Amino acid sequence: MRMPRTIALLACTVALAAGTTACSGATAPRTAGGGTGYRTTPTSPPAQGTLDSFTWSLYAEPYTLDYSLAYDYPPNTVLANVCEQLLRVTPDLRIEPGLALKYTRPDPRALVYTLRSGVKFHDGTTMTADDVVASLKRHTNPAVGSPWGSVFKNVDAIEKTGPLEVTIRLSKPDILLNELMAASPGTIESAAFLAKAGKEYGTPKGKVNCTGPYALDSWDQGDSITLRKNAAYWDRSLAAKSASVKFTFIEDAAARANAFLSGTADGGYMVPSSSLAQLRTSGKGTLLFGPNTAAANLAVLDFHGPLGDLKVRKALSMALDRKNIVKAAAGGVGVPAKAPAARGAWALAPEKTAALYDTLPEPVYDVVAAKKLVQEAGATGRRITLVTSSLAPEISVVANAVQAAGRQIGLDVQLKAVAPEAYSSIFVDPNARTGLDLVITNGYDNTPDPLEFYQYLRTGDFGNYGKWSNAEYDAAFDRANAEPDPAARAERTADLQRIALRELPIIPVYEAPYSVFLGKRATGAPTGIAQLYYPWAAMIGAAKR
Repeated sequence: MRMPRTIALLACTVALAAGTTACSGATAPRTAGGGTGYRTTPTSPPAQGTLDSFTWSLYAEPYTLDYSLAYDYPPNTVLANVCEQLLRVTPDLRIEPGLALKYTRPDPRALVYTLRSGVKFHDGTTMTADDVVASLKRHTNPAVGSPWGSVFKNVDAIEKTGPLEVTIRLSKPDILLNELMAASPGTIESAAFLAKAGKEYGTPKGKVNCTGPYALDSWDQGDSITLRKNAAYWDRSLAAKSASVKFTFIEDAAARANAFLSGTADGGYMVPSSSLAQLRTSGKGTLLFGPNTAAANLAVLDFHGPLGDLKVRKALSMALDRKNIVKAAAGGVGVPAKAPAARGAWALAPEKTAALYDTLPEPVYDVVAAKKLVQEAGATGRRITLVTSSLAPEISVVANAVQAAGRQIGLDVQLKAVAPEAYSSIFVDPNARTGLDLVITNGYDNTPDPLEFYQYLRTGDFGNYGKWSNAEYDAAFDRANAEPDPAARAERTADLQRIALRELPIIPVYEAPYSVFLGKRATGAPTGIAQLYYPWAAMIGAAKR
C-alpha cells in the first residue's frame, strides 16, 4: 500500500537487536547494542547464468491460486511470478508502472490508467481494457467472496474509456485504492479465461492464465506446483533466467531446514526462526535478510468476551515479556513492536519515520500493574481462547508466552490448536473465528504506506477480524485517505496509530526482518517482502557461470 517513491533502498549493516531496520526511505540506519551484525539488502547477489530449473520451499500449500482470494504468503509467493498488477512494488519498496504504463488523477474522484500495448496472456491472446475491467470488478462480486472487496468500497464505476484505457470513478477520494493496484486488487487476468474456468478458476483443475514471466504448468495437490518460463513475456528486463520452478510444501520447520541443508530445496522465504543459527553457519548456502513491513501482533477476534474490556486488553499487553519473546520466537532477530504497523511500513514518507514512529515509547512490561487492571475489570479467572497451530514455530512460541502471561495476571488463557489450513482460514472465513478470542497474526503491508495497515481497522473492513468499530478512528482514516501528499498523509496516519495504541484492538508484539535462504547453486532473489508481488523467481539463476 504505497504511492510511488524515489528513494532507493541501500544495503546497511545493523545490529542483531535492531532486527527491522533496513536502509531505505522508510528505515534509516540505526545501531543497537549487542548481537551479531548482519546486512539487509533488497536483493541477493545477481545471477551469473541460467538454470534448467530450481526448487523452492513453501511452508504451506497455497489454498488457492485465484488472485481475488489470495490473501496470504503461500498463494502470493507463487502468483507473483504468474500474474501481474497494473502497478508494481519493486524490491527496494518503490511503486512503478506495471501493466499500466501510467496513471493520472484528473480530479480527486477519478483514476485513469493507460495500459501497455501488445501484452500477451499465457494462452497467446492480447490484454485489453476489457480484461482489466473484468479483473477489477471481480473483487466486487459477492459470489466470488474476495477478501479484497472492501478495497473497492469507494468505487462507483470501473469503465473502459478507450481500447487501452480504464477509468475508476470514486464516491470520495481514495489514495489507497490506487496504491493497491500494485497488489492483489490490481491483478489482471483474461476475461475470457475467467468466464471459461468459472468456479474452477485458480484450482488445480481450473488453473490460471495471466501475463507474468512464468505460466502455471501443473499443480499436483499435496505435493508440488510447477511453473514454466513464458518465452513471450513483455518485460525483457525480467525475462526468466530459469526454464522452470518447482514449489514444494513442507509444513514441519525442522524438515524444511533439512531440505535447505540437503539441497533438495534451492531456497525459500520466511525461514523458520528456529533454524536461523543452524542455516547461517551451515556452509550449505546463504541466509539473507531484507526489508519487511510486517509485525507479529495479537488480533482480538471477539469484543463480546473478556477482551471487550479495554482494561483486559491493556493488561494482557503489559504482561507480555516481548524481549524474551523475540529471543524465543524470532531467534533474537527482532525488536519489540511499538505499534500495530511495523516501522518498515513507513517507507512512503521516510522523513517522517523518526518523528512519527521512533519517538513512540517502548511497550510497557509490568505484571503487577497488569494484574491490578484485570482485577479492576472483574475479569480474574475469565477464559480467553487463543488459537495456535504448527503452521510456523513462531506461532506456538508466542502462544505459549501469551498463555503464561495471562496466567500471571489472573486470566485463563486456553490454547486451541488447529491444522495449518484451518489457521489460514481464520483470515479469510469469518465462520472460522467462532469461539476464538485471539489470533497471532503476521500483519503486513502490501505496499510501503502505513495507512494500508490501518485501513484494516475501519468499521466493516474485511481485515477487521474482530469487527471493532470506532467512529473517531473511521473519521481520521477518511481524512488521511483523502490526502495525496505522502508527508501530510503520514501525519494523519499517526492519528490512527495513536487511537489504535490507545484502544488496542490489536496488541503489538514484535517485528523482525524478512528472510530468505539460498543454496549454493542459485542466487538473484529479492530478499524482502516485496516478493509477494514482484516476479522474484525470474531473477533467480545460477550462482556461478
